[in-house]
Amino acid sequence: MSYSCHQSPQPSVRTAATTPSAAAPFSDSAATGPRRTIELTGTQALSLLGRTSLGRIVFTQRALPAIRPVNHLLDHGQIVILTHQGSDLFAQAHDHGDRGVVVAYQADDIDPLTHLGWSVVATGYCRPVADPDALTRYQRLLRPWSGPVMNCAVRIRPHLVTGIRLAV
Repeated sequence: MSYSCHQSPQPSVRTAATTPSAAAPFSDSAATGPRRTIELTGTQALSLLGRTSLGRIVFTQRALPAIRPVNHLLDHGQIVILTHQGSDLFAQAHDHGDRGVVVAYQADDIDPLTHLGWSVVATGYCRPVADPDALTRYQRLLRPWSGPVMNCAVRIRPHLVTGIRLAV
């Protein structure tokens, strides 16, 4: 059996490169100059993570990677996320109990015009929050933007925290 690839003469998806009116969205020299990537220490990266509240949790769902945008808080060096009992993330964390389930957490703050900023990735073990007082405190401090009632929480204890700063 043989397969052949056929390319259409017209692209079906238009991107900035193929859109005729797509001019450079910025003219600032900082926006068009070369960037430097500066590696952050784990302490610096965790500090930046504590200054933002939005990130992405990466976990396994039916043997495939899944990514969800979530809000978080940093509590004594651990990343806390509210979730609900029916979520795949909570089910996996609960099923793995004290061992936890390996996840990654990514957050960034990159200016859309200058493309300057930072990005942090924390990898570690995610466990359910069992302490009712801690759960109540997290529910008071975190306000999810949508979805079902967030009656559970998970904590990620980072084992590896990396980050970069994009600078001119």
